[in-house]
Amino acid sequence: MQSYDVVIVGGGMVGLVLALALKDSDLSVAVIDMEQGNKALGKQPELRVSALSLASENILRKLGVWDYIDANRVMSYLHMQVWDKDSFGKIEFSHQQVNQAQLGHIVENRSVQACLWRKAELASHIELLAPKKITTLVFGQQESFITLDDESMLSARLVVGADGANSYVRQQAGLPLTFWDYDHRAIVATIKTALPHQSTARQIFTPSGPLAFLPLWDEHLCSIVWSQEEPEAQRLLALSGEEFNKALSASFDGCLGLCELVSERQSYPLKMRYARTWVCDRVALVGDAAHTIHPLAGQGANLGMLDAAALAEQLSALAEQGKDIGLRLNLRPYERWRKTEAVKMIASMEGFKRIFAGDNPLKKLLRDLGLSAVNKLPKAKEKFIRQAMGLDGELAKLAKPREL
Repeated sequence: MQSYDVVIVGGGMVGLVLALALKDSDLSVAVIDMEQGNKALGKQPELRVSALSLASENILRKLGVWDYIDANRVMSYLHMQVWDKDSFGKIEFSHQQVNQAQLGHIVENRSVQACLWRKAELASHIELLAPKKITTLVFGQQESFITLDDESMLSARLVVGADGANSYVRQQAGLPLTFWDYDHRAIVATIKTALPHQSTARQIFTPSGPLAFLPLWDEHLCSIVWSQEEPEAQRLLALSGEEFNKALSASFDGCLGLCELVSERQSYPLKMRYARTWVCDRVALVGDAAHTIHPLAGQGANLGMLDAAALAEQLSALAEQGKDIGLRLNLRPYERWRKTEAVKMIASMEGFKRIFAGDNPLKKLLRDLGLSAVNKLPKAKEKFIRQAMGLDGELAKLAKPREL
């Protein structure tokens, strides 16, 4: 039986950030995943992308991963526009308002994961176990025991669930979950637009759900996230490419001219999940295993990376002090820290969703007046965008900008 200090279940972006962030802790780490995480990118853009914040960029830079990412596959966006369909309500943000080179970066998830995996392969403190599947997971008082599908066995002082929304680790540990179904489905696709995107991220709120156009490295390509009520989503998915293009262009107010579908369409159901308990003896959760939120602000990946950075900081401090890294009592500071930040984000997203839902005339007037008012208040806009960029809030050291 191979023994490790930390076994991370899930080799996605969040799990790999945690593994790499433990480099200076003298803790031995294993990462288990059902797939190899170093798959090469194709010529066409991947459908799942993330809007990485400045905090996430700081994490990747300090881990020595950012320079691995192909600069030709990264789109730095300088501006952001949000508006209410068929109305006057609108708000605009610019990198100049916060004195930054950009507001963030649109990057393909697989691109980031592949670069993290490549870095992890070179790390002496990490062992990558993939493709492997866990067949049994048993939690003991002093350590946990794992059996893999190749009948190999390992033990860990701490098992971290970084294995997504349907976390096996969370289920095996019996950690309680609060969730609700938005009854919406997110449609993702790559779109070619007649007009250039001008390095601007755009989002329009329609009565049936928000539609986001995220700029890609080609000035005429965007990745869309179109959240629609379930029946309407199914109708849109069943349309021919030509009919889908017409519906998309109309829903987007023709902002970038005619839209052309240049990829397949994928979709996934939208649910809010929140683990009421993130830690117990020998177990901790990070990322989607602990929380999933509505994608309307694109903060899911950023929240997960901040979880990983915070947990790594806590584990490193415990190791330095010679304390047990797997005891719930010692993990509670991490849980309190990140649960607070996650609750803030969940509440904000739920508030946005409810405010912009439907087309009641009075409600529409009030929200449009609110948008217009905030758009004219530089301080309010600056506070909002700084929070989204990870410039404010209680951040792990790894997420903070380098000191000059």
